[in-house]
Amino acid sequence: MLTYPNREEMSRVAKPNLFALATRELSQDAFIAWLLQWADPGCGIYNRELQAVAESFLRELIALQSEVPLSIDRVEAGRQWENIDVWAEVNHSHLIIIEDKVGTGPHSDQLSRYRVTGEKWCQERGRQLVCVYIKTHSDSALNLENVGRHGFAVLNRRRLLDLLNAHEVQSDIYMDFRDRLRELERLESSFDKKKISDWDGNDWKGLYQALEQRRSVVDWGYVYNPAGGFWNLVLNWFDHEGVCPFMQIEQGNLCFKVGEVYDSRRDIRERFHNLLMSASQPDMGLQRPGRFGSGTYMTVAVVPRQVWLGMDDEAVDVDAVLSRLDSYESWLKKTIEEAQQGAGANALARVTQL
Repeated sequence: MLTYPNREEMSRVAKPNLFALATRELSQDAFIAWLLQWADPGCGIYNRELQAVAESFLRELIALQSEVPLSIDRVEAGRQWENIDVWAEVNHSHLIIIEDKVGTGPHSDQLSRYRVTGEKWCQERGRQLVCVYIKTHSDSALNLENVGRHGFAVLNRRRLLDLLNAHEVQSDIYMDFRDRLRELERLESSFDKKKISDWDGNDWKGLYQALEQRRSVVDWGYVYNPAGGFWNLVLNWFDHEGVCPFMQIEQGNLCFKVGEVYDSRRDIRERFHNLLMSASQPDMGLQRPGRFGSGTYMTVAVVPRQVWLGMDDEAVDVDAVLSRLDSYESWLKKTIEEAQQGAGANALARVTQL
């Protein structure tokens, strides 16, 4: 016989969420197209609040690249036209094309191809084109800047969530999607309130975004490898005649690396390792890596997480981390510059001439 939880047990059960189960881009495509269809004024007879928020969403999209019509009189929307994730035609005056991403990014020059398709269609019919890139998982500033170079305006999770939060709608589908975005935002924004030993990938993404907002970084993202991969952040990149030292956080250790090495890899790796170790001070915590690689990008020294980020039972102090990273970066730059001059010039010259 089935038994049912009592009221006390029910209070401990999380409310099931459709989009916590349907996490793929196709499910998100469906929601966005569904919401745009609700923007047609005729849908107000079914759910006035949902039609109102859908129209606000539509106006937000148009405003990213065009002048918004005074009134919205007609909306048609759907999915998978010419491989474009979501499209909407508004008032016989605008065409919106949307490339929708969850965790991945653009590939195969798809944004340029979609924009050309939309431009041709609009030229033939006298419409204005609006190209929008929606990304509900976090992404680096560099990746989003690249999207902009292809003619797409970016609508990120926070901006979308602000719009959805501004409306209360009696719709389980709407509330499930909004609540899923709220949960994603919460997971990444609570990293500074947790013990570092309890961190997962969401916390590292939260840290990387905080660092990106307050200092210059090159890029961050997920690195796949046979062990399962990790979240990394490249902090800097120094170009010295083809040998490129840089610093990278690898979801734990702060790594000092050498990149763009195509020949004499072992020699270059050992020389840079010896250079950094001989120049470091004991309180910096530089160590030999657990193992040396032999690829184009190689780690030559590491600083354990507990030294540069904080101890396991501590919450992270972002200000202190920024200060430490700045110190390591200044030291690396100075070490390389001094090795190119004075007593160390010959040693580095041998490295860059290999």
